Amino acid sequence: MSLNSLMVIQNKKMKLNYKLQGTPNSPVLVFSNSLGSEMMMWDGLVPYLLPFFRVLRYNTSPPTPNGGVYDCKIDDLGKQVIDLLDQLGIETAYFCGLSMGGLIGQWLGIHHPERIKKLVISNTGAKIGNDERWNGRIETITQHGMQAIVEDTMERWFTESFRQNNPQRVAETKAMFLRSHVPGYANCCAAIRDADFREQLQNNTVETLVITGDEDPVTNVEQAEFLAKNIPNSTLKILPARHLASTELPKEYAAILIDFLVGKSTYDQGMHVRRSVLGNAHVDKASGNINSFNADFQNFITNYAWGEIWTRPDLSKHNRSLITMAMLIALNRKAEFKMHVKASFNNGVTVAEIKEVIMQSALYCGLPAANEAFHSAEEVFKELGIEIK
Repeated sequence: MSLNSLMVIQNKKMKLNYKLQGTPNSPVLVFSNSLGSEMMMWDGLVPYLLPFFRVLRYNTSPPTPNGGVYDCKIDDLGKQVIDLLDQLGIETAYFCGLSMGGLIGQWLGIHHPERIKKLVISNTGAKIGNDERWNGRIETITQHGMQAIVEDTMERWFTESFRQNNPQRVAETKAMFLRSHVPGYANCCAAIRDADFREQLQNNTVETLVITGDEDPVTNVEQAEFLAKNIPNSTLKILPARHLASTELPKEYAAILIDFLVGKSTYDQGMHVRRSVLGNAHVDKASGNINSFNADFQNFITNYAWGEIWTRPDLSKHNRSLITMAMLIALNRKAEFKMHVKASFNNGVTVAEIKEVIMQSALYCGLPAANEAFHSAEEVFKELGIEIK
């Protein structure tokens, strides 16, 4: 699987477009969209999250309406997530769903807690709306199309100040909404209409974060408080936003996710990234060797190197590996170079890319440094069982 995959899974059960981004050794975070949205709704968050996770986004694919009868269930949409994880070989994952995606998250927490490490349900409710509301929306769009409700939807999704200050993002979101397949949208309306988890929330055993916007007119603070009160191990976070809080406040939203899923301290976040890059065995060995003499230095490495530098969003971990190896060649740090050659595979670096880094170093660091680097890299390849023909 590539580091940045846009693919389609198709079988007898479903056809799902999905995108998987991030480095191979990072845990997976699944995003589930709101009604009328595509995976692009999460675009603003992804750069902040890639230092910590493999980010898996997908477009919900409701069953085709049967003879004009809209009878899709949240169960159908929840099972799509399980099928997607199964086909990608992902045993467990973090999950974040907004609105309809939050209903899917509740279903997963109740029915498949063993697959979800931690759960985030955002701008959602245990029961959203009523039959009259959803049947009326189905009738409106089937007769007049998505254009009939797009303006009202944008007002519900975004605060007035966001609409005024971010016209391009609102225009992109409006275009996304108008691309919605009317029968599919209507079938998702039916799924939301019939979903009611009010009497089942206590069965969700997954640690859960509930997020909402203080101006959300669709799923208000009262509904979020009901979720947090009735899900056994849950907390509540309220943002200054309307319904699409993740799109309106991507940096703040991402920070809340990282604090909940990884840890609030720089040390916790650094240790998470350090393990994903260097591997648990290496970090456990280093931690086992901590004593009164080197403890401050080990804390410094975890906090500063891994918690503050490797978590910065504007350079990928893949590219950081390449740059780090190049600098270690120039500095003639053989042990550190070998460690980062080994670690680079956790960041999706290939043997061919390592070769090119060393070739480039031959120009700017000198032939002896490059020669030493080739020998050191081959020692690592042999240790890892990588055969070079």
